Order: sequence, then C-alpha cells, then structure tokens
Amino acid sequence: MQQTKKLAIFLASALALLILPLIAQQFGSGPVRIMDTALLYVMLALGLNIVVGYAGLLDLGYVAFYAVGAYMFALLASPHLWDTFPAIAQMFPNGLHTPLWVTIPLGAGLAALAGVLLGAPTLKLRGDYLAIVTLGFGEIIRVFMNNLEHPVNITNGPRGLGQIDSIAVFGVPLSQKVTVLGLELPGVTLHYYLFLTLVVVSVLICYRLENSRIGRAWMAIREDEIAAKAMGINTRNLKLLAFGMGATFGGVAGAMFAGFQGFVSPESFSLQESVLIVAMVVLGGMGHLPGVILGALLLAALPEVLRYVAGDIQQMTDGRIDAAILRQALVALAMIVIMLMRPRGLWPAPEHGKPAPKTPA
Repeated sequence: MQQTKKLAIFLASALALLILPLIAQQFGSGPVRIMDTALLYVMLALGLNIVVGYAGLLDLGYVAFYAVGAYMFALLASPHLWDTFPAIAQMFPNGLHTPLWVTIPLGAGLAALAGVLLGAPTLKLRGDYLAIVTLGFGEIIRVFMNNLEHPVNITNGPRGLGQIDSIAVFGVPLSQKVTVLGLELPGVTLHYYLFLTLVVVSVLICYRLENSRIGRAWMAIREDEIAAKAMGINTRNLKLLAFGMGATFGGVAGAMFAGFQGFVSPESFSLQESVLIVAMVVLGGMGHLPGVILGALLLAALPEVLRYVAGDIQQMTDGRIDAAILRQALVALAMIVIMLMRPRGLWPAPEHGKPAPKTPA
C-alpha cells in the first residue's frame, strides 16, 4: 500500500512538471523563463550540496565553477575565438559551432578540474579559514575573466561574450518554436524540458552518491574528520572527490546558462551569486535532496515574485526607495524569518532514530 502511494505521488509530480510550462506559457514567456532560471539554480544547489551538505566543506566560491562552464560554452559556440585567432579561423572555416554532446561533458570536466585545483591547497583547512580561501578563489576567477583581454583577448574583458549559438538538440535549435501534436512550444519551454532532464539526472546521481560508500564516507568526514581518518577513511582523496563532483554540476549549469542567455560577462558571477547558492542549500536543509531543491526553487522565484510588490511600495513612497534594493531587503527579511523559525532548514534531513517528516513545514 505504501509503495503504491509513493508511486502515485511520483507519477502525479512528473505529470505536473511536464504540464506546468504549457500552462505558464499562456501568460507569456516571462513565467517560463523564471522556471528555466530556477532549474539552473537547482542544479547549482545540488552540486554545492555535495560539498557543503555531504562532506561538510564550506565553499563560498562555488560560482567560479559556474563561470568556467559558461565561458567554456561561450568560447566554443561564438565567433570570438574565430575572429581573434587566424589559426582557429583556418582550422574551422565555417566557425566554431560545438555540439551539445561535446559541451556538456567538456564543461563538467573543466569544472571538475577547477574543483580539484581549489581543493588541493585547502585539504588542511576547516571552517572559517576554508570559507575565506574558497571565497578568494571565486573572486580570483571573476577578476581573471574580467581582465583576460590583454595581451591576448580571450574573454573580451568586461564587455563579455555575445553572439553565442543557442543550444541545439539533435540539430534543432531550442531558440526556435516547435509544434508537437498541435501544441506550439516556444524556445523558453523547450529549454525548460532540457533543463528539467538535466535536473532529474542530477538528482539521480546525487541520490546514488548519498546512499553509496562514498556518500557515507563524506558524511563521516562531515561529522568528525579525525574519527573518520582513524577508521581508515582516506579523507584527502574524498575531499578532492567532493570538490570535483560538486563542481561538475556547476560547470554543466554554466554551459546551459550561456546557451540560454546568449551572452556572458563577469557581472553574472559575482560574490552575491555564491552567497545566494549557499543560502539555497542552508535554507532548504543541508544534506537533504528534497530540502535543497525546495530552497533553490524558493530563492530563485522569490525575488521575481517580490519584484511586483517592490514596485508598488516604491510608488507609495514616491520613488524614494529603489525597487531593486527594496526587493533584496524583502528577500533577506524573508530568509531571516524562516531561519529563526526553522533553524535546520525548511525541509531538513531526518535525525537519526526519528522518522522522516511526511510533508515540509
């Protein structure tokens, strides 16, 4: 009976996720675009949850892996390298148009390499010291992208990279409208289904990791690293693996962001983004997949919802309060209230010896 109930809930949820964009697109592309962005943040939160939630390593520079994936896709799917380097133009006379099946694993691999490079010097650091080092790494990557136009123009500096090819699946660009069974699917809806597929794959990977020997070893390191080392766990390799595995999700999400937006610049990868991703994991419930997904969806959608409230309040004050600042203040206030009421997160992992909650509070 319990298995049948779980299966019914799973099928109903899957059907709702498939139908939701079809309903939302009736109100324009704005609501669907918000859902697309929310799915990208879910991928980022799932990746950071491996580092923070499973292994207990506080990472405030996670947005660096997001930037690595985005710039990788932008360079391989835009005319920038083709225009800047004559040798590349001769090798690819028709321009660089790297397919999706190459960019996704390449973005994941480069981000994983960056994660290992970050993790290697920080193996002996814990707590606040680890947070400071990872924060510095994130800022170094952003500054690096912002200044890498002299003496050789690779990232185009603060002007960013534009004219990026849209994501194409089996040769069909997702920026074009497609008609399926009489239903017209605009580009934002097609991106939604691609991002949803990647999120489902990410959840399956995280679930398998959580219930594997590696996942249990990460949690042992999180609870007590000295005890874990005394039990024979190779904490060094497992920490590097956590940084590398978590970074892969950020690299894939960054590549999808570049193809979705068609433009990347260093401003998209600021410290505020890293703090927001950490807040998603903490707010939802560290180490608990449903909670992390809930936190990511709430914090990705809440600023857009409060945009309308902030505009009304701004009109009430005759424009003396900036709407963008007020919107951020409302988001911060909501987070403070939630964390005071639910210090372990909205949907925390069940404590040892206690049954899991039936529904999130």
